[in-house]
This record gives sequence, structure tokens and C-alpha cells, in this order.
Amino acid sequence: MTKNVAILFYLKKRANAKEQKVPVYMRITVDGQRVEIATGERIEPKLWDPSEGRARGRTPEIEEINSTLSKLEMKINDTARYLRDYDEEITAEKIKNRYLGKVEKPMMLVEVFEEHNRKVMALVNREFALATATRYETTLKHTIDFMQWKYKKKDIRVKQIDHHFITEFEFYLRSVRKCNNNSAFKYIKNFGKIVRICLANGWITINPFLNYKIRIKKVDRPFLSKEELDVMASKKFVGTRLDQVRDIFLFSCYTGLAYVDVQKLKRSEIVRGFDGEQWIFTSRQKTDTPSRIPLLPYALSVIEKYRDHPQCENEDRLLPILSNQKMNAYLKEIADLCGIEKDLTFHIARHTFATTVTLLNGVPIESVSKLLGHTNIKTTQHYARILDLKVGEDMGTLRKKLQSR
Repeated sequence: MTKNVAILFYLKKRANAKEQKVPVYMRITVDGQRVEIATGERIEPKLWDPSEGRARGRTPEIEEINSTLSKLEMKINDTARYLRDYDEEITAEKIKNRYLGKVEKPMMLVEVFEEHNRKVMALVNREFALATATRYETTLKHTIDFMQWKYKKKDIRVKQIDHHFITEFEFYLRSVRKCNNNSAFKYIKNFGKIVRICLANGWITINPFLNYKIRIKKVDRPFLSKEELDVMASKKFVGTRLDQVRDIFLFSCYTGLAYVDVQKLKRSEIVRGFDGEQWIFTSRQKTDTPSRIPLLPYALSVIEKYRDHPQCENEDRLLPILSNQKMNAYLKEIADLCGIEKDLTFHIARHTFATTVTLLNGVPIESVSKLLGHTNIKTTQHYARILDLKVGEDMGTLRKKLQSR
């Protein structure tokens, strides 16, 4: 909204003052709020025209005073125009401060982003996973690269973030960075948190995400079938390392735990449940939600197999797990040896638990959601939508019932 800036020059007489010449002041008014600034000029009251806000006469002295006042008025209008061009809030006080050289330091995007990332990193392993902090660092890098690509700048004021900035950032991610839809969505979502920080602090007043939409696309998540699980479980390997990786991967297939949650499992987190059976009582690192998982026979056998492993005893871990990178490298080798034509990664174990081990065996989706530690059942439904086999089995059962009638 455009604000009118009114400028008035007037004489400011002091009480009981005996000076022949009176100081000239300038008053700036914006939306009823006013400030005054001394012009440094003085003039006899009889030579002042209040209606014009200027001195009367044609003498060189009068003309010099009026020229000074006109230049001051021009500077004030230029200052207001500058604030307007940079989407700064226009107030009488801000105009005065900028005119007098008392300029507030503008909030810069990279500065806000770096401060946010610093706080996230400081809370890693308490409130955030390391992967979360890494994603924000990657988003910041993409943001800086985008500004250099689009504006030939490495930083901008947060007030310059608008709807156009968001849409162009998305275009950059898709075209220059070659991100797929869901990757672009995640980077934009991370950037959205920085925008919310700016809004909450009043550094920007209009949400640039208004009328902006980008939706994550649902993808079919790969998982192992029962036959593939059986082949992998019965496969004999020459080296102990492949054997160990296979065992821990299948442990995750029968518990639904993600890599980071298996890695941090301690022996003390295996407890006897209300049903007298062994359970895992832990919390998911990603969401910090409690996870209660009854242990199936295969998972129990893996725990027993590595009970006396040196790494487990020395580091108080339930299983001797390698780094995620090494696990995934060995899993690709295992897939080749087992004849499994899928790009096998550790995360597929979690999908396999959700589908082959639970949903396909009739476990209700509400229970599966609880076992996976999901905070929203919609997340679990991503697994359920791909189970054509289960649909076929259910319809086959219905078909038999109808035929028997």
C-alpha cells in the first residue's frame, strides 16, 4: 500500500528567545505520525511565508535559503522512494533515520539461513538427526547458487523474497539442478521454514508462499517378496561380512526399523512385553516417537546369533552394524548373488516389513502404522496403495464365498 509523505517547513520560535532570526525546521508526516528535523537555516519571521513554507524575497540570501529547503525536500522524497523500491516499511521515523545516516542493518537471507542451520546442528542427536541438518545445508547451498544464477548475487534482503522468487527457485531446481519433483518439493519445503522464521520476526510482512502450490508425487516403493526373503535367508555366503550384512538387513525386514534406529539399538531396549514375549522398546530418531515392536522369530534368531559379538559387547549395541554406505554396497552384492533384480538398499527392509511381512499377512494398517512409528497414517497408506497382490487375495476369498452360496 502506497503511503503519502508530507513535508512541511516552518519556523520554530523558542520561548523567551530574543534572537532576531528564527531556526527553520522540516516536519515529515506519514499516516499521522510526524518527526521534525532542523534544517540549519535561520531567517527573520517577517521574511517567512507560512503558506508557501519558503522565505519571501529575491535577495541572494533568500534565494540560497529556498534552494537549500528545496534540496532537502528532494532528498526526503528520494529517501521515501528508496524505501518503497526495496519494499521497506515507510514511516516518518525510518525516513528521518535514513536521512540522518542512522540506517538499520537489513536482514539478509543467507545470514538468517546460516543462523537457523547453526542452531539445528547444535541440536543434532537431541532434537534433530544429522541427516536433517545436512539437508538444510544442501538447501542453503542450492539457494546461494540460485541467487548467483538468477540475480548475479550471493545474498539478498529477506524483504526481496516474493512469489516470483519461490517459483523461479523451483524452476532452477528442476531445470539447472535436474531435481525430480519430490526432491524439488523437499528443498522448497526446507526453504519454507526460513520464510516462516522471517514472517514470525516481522522481517517480511507478506507470505511469498501465498497462492503457491507444489505437491509431492506418490511413488511405488520397492520391497522384497516372500520368495525373495526366503532366498536371501537360506543363501550361503563365503565371507562372514556378507553373512552379517544379510542378517542385519533381514532383522530390519522383520522389525521395520530404519538403519539409524537399528544402529543405535541397545541391549537394554529388548524387554519382556505384557504378553510375556520379547519386544523392542525404543524411539525413532527421525520423529522421536515411541516405537514398540514385538520380535518375530527371525529377528530373535539374529539377536541371539550376535549376542557375544565383540562389537556388541564393547559398544553396548544390539547388533554389529556397518556404516549405511558400506551396508548398501554389500547389499547390492548380495542381491546379485541371490538373483534379486532390484536396486537393494537398507531402506527397502522397512518397506518390506510394511508390505510383505505385515500388510500382506493381514495385519491392519492402523497396527502397521503404529509399528513403523508413523505420526500420520497417510504415510503408511503410501505402502498400502501398491499391494495389488493383497487386493487379489481378498477378492479371491470373496469370490469363493459368493460361489459357495
